[in-house]
Amino acid sequence: MTSHTRPDVVVTGLGATTPLGGDVASTWDGLVNGRSGIRKLDTDWAEMLPVRIAGLMVDDPANHIDRVKTRRMDRSEQAAVVAARQAWADAGIPDDIDKERVAVSVGTGIGGAKTLVDQHDRLMTKGARLVSPHTVPMLMPNGAAAYVGLEFGVHGGVHSPASACATSSEAIAWGLDIIRSGRADVVVAGGTESVVFPLPIAGFASMRAMSTRNDEPERASRPFDKGRDGFVLGEGAGIVVLERADHAAARGAHVYARLAGAALTSDGYDIVAPDPEGTQQARAMTLAIRDAGLDPADVAHVNAHATSTPVGDMGEIAAIRKAVGDRPVVTSTKSMTGHLLGAAGAVESIATILAVYHGVVPPTINLDDPDDELTLDVAANVARTMAVPAALNNSFGFGGHNAALAFVRG
Repeated sequence: MTSHTRPDVVVTGLGATTPLGGDVASTWDGLVNGRSGIRKLDTDWAEMLPVRIAGLMVDDPANHIDRVKTRRMDRSEQAAVVAARQAWADAGIPDDIDKERVAVSVGTGIGGAKTLVDQHDRLMTKGARLVSPHTVPMLMPNGAAAYVGLEFGVHGGVHSPASACATSSEAIAWGLDIIRSGRADVVVAGGTESVVFPLPIAGFASMRAMSTRNDEPERASRPFDKGRDGFVLGEGAGIVVLERADHAAARGAHVYARLAGAALTSDGYDIVAPDPEGTQQARAMTLAIRDAGLDPADVAHVNAHATSTPVGDMGEIAAIRKAVGDRPVVTSTKSMTGHLLGAAGAVESIATILAVYHGVVPPTINLDDPDDELTLDVAANVARTMAVPAALNNSFGFGGHNAALAFVRG
């Protein structure tokens, strides 16, 4: 490991609401104990779809927000605010912090799509006068980030990247850059998504990207397994508080880990399919390791993007081998949460941070018959207790977006 003259950036707060729990503690407990958050969709509209399973948030975010405000917010915005409140409280940010030195970087892959569809239906059936006046703030993709910024009254800038399934990892990478550049001392960073409704499910199903294991929802998401047949859609939000290390130390903040490096690359290959060579995925990992001042041999664990698709999982394994070698213990927590799209990278970053912090790698469940091309050590079905001095989190999105984040012990 080498030292940098740039300021160190640490993680001082965590917040999440997921298919495994309404906070970080319950989500982490579910991950470590290998519980699935995937359930059958018990709604009338699901019966018309080829896919009738998903990972819904177990704790409705509307339960934690004023009822009047709830009606003005898309569900994805509600989830972001709930997770951000948790992270802010966990970080113990003082009331008198200089809000001009606090920024927000919170993204979403799809945003308020349900609001858009619902209000369009209202327009067609009830007329323009009954369309909600809150429609635009509810559907705009920067809405979640804006609401988080309003929640804490920040003035250091509110940013909202959108890079499909790499969104919230990119948002965290932006947070790292914002602090390194000197523009802020604290950044609330992460992502949110809530699009479990007919149109996205039908669209993904038409692409044959989703699992149709409707009779076994808890076994449907199975990264690296020969029987995998697509991803399972999930919803939720993950937020981390990033802080300049000396700023955190000065106020005696608790530190989970250090965000030591990040990198973003692009495939330049296809709007949906990843480059089968995985060149830019591997390059993102290599650059993140280099940015962190690490050697590949320092990386003990990789939380893989692995979504449980036939092509993507093994392509990522090859990219990991190319960038990191055959030493790291790999896992895919999507086996338990499903794929949270724009929130995936942040929730999985939290899992990676806690793996570093606790020395426990969550399992990849449902890995009963490993793919013949699975040439790396995966924590299959049971959590792995081990030293994790440094770890990577990978996130890859439609359009060829690749993001890799490097976390080390704080």
